[in-house]
Amino acid sequence: MRSIDGVLKGTPSYVGLLSFAAKPLSAHSVRMFDSAFTGGPVLSVASSLNGRAWMWRAGCDRLGFAIAERLEVPEIVGRILAARDVALDDAADFLAPTLRALLPDPATMADMDAAAARLARAVRRRETVAVFGDYDVDGACSAAILTLFLRGFGCAVLPYVPDRLAEGYGPNGPALQRLAGQGASLVVCVDCGTSAHDALCVLSGAADVIVLDHHKAEGPTPPVVATVNPNRLDCGSGLNHLCAAGVAFMTAVATLRVLRRDGTLAGRQEPDLMGLLDLVALATVCDVMPLTGLNRALVAQGLRVMGRRTRPGLAALMDVAQRDRARDAPTAMTCGFGLGPRINAGGRISEADLGLRLLLCEDPLDARLLAERLDAVNRQRQTVEAGVLASAIEEADRQVQAGQGVLLICREGWHPGVVGIVAGRLRERFNRVSCVGGVVDGMVKGSGRSVPGHDLGAAILAARQSGLLATGGGHAMAAGFSMHPDRHARLHDFLCERLPVAPDAPSRPHLPVEAVVSAEGATLDLAQHLGRLAPFGMANEEPVLVVPDVRVTKADRLGNDGNTLRAFVAGEGGARLKTLLFRAGDGKLGQALEDRGGRLHLAGHLRAESWNGTQSVSLCVVDAAPA
Repeated sequence: MRSIDGVLKGTPSYVGLLSFAAKPLSAHSVRMFDSAFTGGPVLSVASSLNGRAWMWRAGCDRLGFAIAERLEVPEIVGRILAARDVALDDAADFLAPTLRALLPDPATMADMDAAAARLARAVRRRETVAVFGDYDVDGACSAAILTLFLRGFGCAVLPYVPDRLAEGYGPNGPALQRLAGQGASLVVCVDCGTSAHDALCVLSGAADVIVLDHHKAEGPTPPVVATVNPNRLDCGSGLNHLCAAGVAFMTAVATLRVLRRDGTLAGRQEPDLMGLLDLVALATVCDVMPLTGLNRALVAQGLRVMGRRTRPGLAALMDVAQRDRARDAPTAMTCGFGLGPRINAGGRISEADLGLRLLLCEDPLDARLLAERLDAVNRQRQTVEAGVLASAIEEADRQVQAGQGVLLICREGWHPGVVGIVAGRLRERFNRVSCVGGVVDGMVKGSGRSVPGHDLGAAILAARQSGLLATGGGHAMAAGFSMHPDRHARLHDFLCERLPVAPDAPSRPHLPVEAVVSAEGATLDLAQHLGRLAPFGMANEEPVLVVPDVRVTKADRLGNDGNTLRAFVAGEGGARLKTLLFRAGDGKLGQALEDRGGRLHLAGHLRAESWNGTQSVSLCVVDAAPA
């Protein structure tokens, strides 16, 4: 196996893999008006079938032209990059992200040198190391990264994930004492621990502690060997966008360098750190981290590693989750919608460590059994979630009508394992910071999801410091908390004041549109150009294009549940375009696409597809409006 330095030096540029002859796109097929880069309505759609206003994504048209000219890409690609605030000198790395260009020195992170030195000592002495994780995807992936890295050197590793209901989030004294009693001389907390001062003190004199985290810090770090957290108040690395798995990977890089410099690795085969990037990619996407800068390189390379299917657990889960598409190249969507919910499901309503066990599994047959169990648990989770969501939507609607800027809903009997998902659904539906909790044993255990521009993690920490919460923490877009039920009203007022929403804020977010494309112009060539902007996710959303004034010629339902709708539409010149609508159900979009002969403006993602060796193009519909 190659060293990390050798891998980075030998990593080929993606430019050669992604290069193409940029063909001009005719003006009649693709339109990006000057008003697109000053904001404004698209086709005068103020309220679509989903109740959303279609607005041009604002940006700088001159920068877009400059990017397109320098990189020899179509104007639409250049202008989309400009709308995402990509600088001219950064555009090449955005389209072809490499770790060679974007991986910083891990030592820029506070306490990294101390953490790497202590881990290197554990490797040299073959110590028993406990890895204390969390029950979500980021916690499972970061725990798997550290476990695999240390086991690769011969260390005995004790991975541990707390039970959500019995132990709650983060380190707890009894569990830590048990791990020390099993021989652990070093405990590494991943995706947790920054605020666990009291719990970590129980290990004083029994075991050393390292914290690898990314959650908001509210004051001094715990009295441990090292707290590597880019969001601690005194860390100037600028890497605050990393998830815990990213921090764990950076720590592995730093530790490997220490071991190389002190001669420990002389004559030994080094671990393949690049092979861990599938776990980093999965966690980065599922923890909704921005897919820009270093994260973009980590995810792009990690998806390539994932596509090799060398990790039995992920390969089995892709087979279970994607069924007939299991051999498709994995994407960020594969992580966010296929793999992540299933790994999360174990920690939400079943065995907390089920996801971690899958990621560490080396036997394909055992991996298949674990993947099928997670798939079954995920279906159970969906049933539980549906019951909570229906009631939560009713209450959320009342709060929106009452002018509440933040939604806070807590009920007896709601399972704490699904409240985070429900909070995310409310945020999508109402465009509000949303917090949902279930009352268990006389305490509310809740989770929240935020909207851009509102730092929920900081607000939850402030509420904890004000005495409103028993526990609480998180990052800008997501947070967890617990409190006594009688604090509900006071917390609601506190959050509404701390995270104000403009009185005229829409109840549904605007739909940002990149271009208007005729049915004739929605070609495979254009879809392939747009695909160069992937991976898509937070801070790099998949471009939304509008195909105007098309007529539905045919529509049918796909799948056993009929929840996917395929419709063919035709434009003014007769050009036909295939469209797909996922989660069609009985909603307005599905009804509109099944209205043969009906004329619509369609908004969606233009994607290149491959099936049995044949490539085609589809518009994945996200919204529609009468033409």
